[in-house]
Amino acid sequence: KVESTAGGGVVKVIANGKNEIISIEIKPEAVDPEDVEMLQDLITAAVNEALRQAQEMVSREMEKLTGGLKIPGMF
Repeated sequence: KVESTAGGGVVKVIANGKNEIISIEIKPEAVDPEDVEMLQDLITAAVNEALRQAQEMVSREMEKLTGGLKIPGMF
């Protein structure tokens, strides 16, 4: 599992190595009815970062398993 935050931690996203979002937490102070667009941006940023980190984690684990060999189609 990997965790990413945005907006100083008001939005937190947890993803796994299958590129699935496990959870999204939004603190109440992130919700401003007058600025929904900001919340959308924070969620998008946190999700994208969590998925990027998950990909990196999978790549590192695959590298361990293959001894650093680059197998076409595996990365």
